[in-house]
Amino acid sequence: MVKLISHSTGDTEKIGAQIAENLNGTEVIALFGGLGMGKTAFTRGLAYSLGVFVGVSSPTFAIVNEYSGKYNIYHFDMYRVTSWDDLYSTGFFDYIDNGIIVIEWSENIEEALPDGAIRIKISKGDNDNDRIFEIEGVSL
Repeated sequence: MVKLISHSTGDTEKIGAQIAENLNGTEVIALFGGLGMGKTAFTRGLAYSLGVFVGVSSPTFAIVNEYSGKYNIYHFDMYRVTSWDDLYSTGFFDYIDNGIIVIEWSENIEEALPDGAIRIKISKGDNDNDRIFEIEGVSL
């Protein structure tokens, strides 16, 4: 496990970009962390590093946002997913191996995460803007 500390939104975006450098295009990235922890900022940095320069936002109401850059990126929000039926209705399983999948609120679908998923736990640090990233499943 790698532990990184972010002191700002910009730092969080840089962590996303750093991880993007180590991807081959078919990874599942499971983000764990509560409201306001920086999951979308992380995804914005990752996507920007892969050639997506506009439009990265939380998929809260859409369930999934799709972006095209160096790789296809599928950005899921699983906040409202509470059952296997809910998960199947998102089409989640159809996206696996067709691009990079970034999942906000992975806590809600942990049993469905594929083996080898990159797991990133984000928690609050000592100061209001600090975030602690605990990263498993990717070399940095």
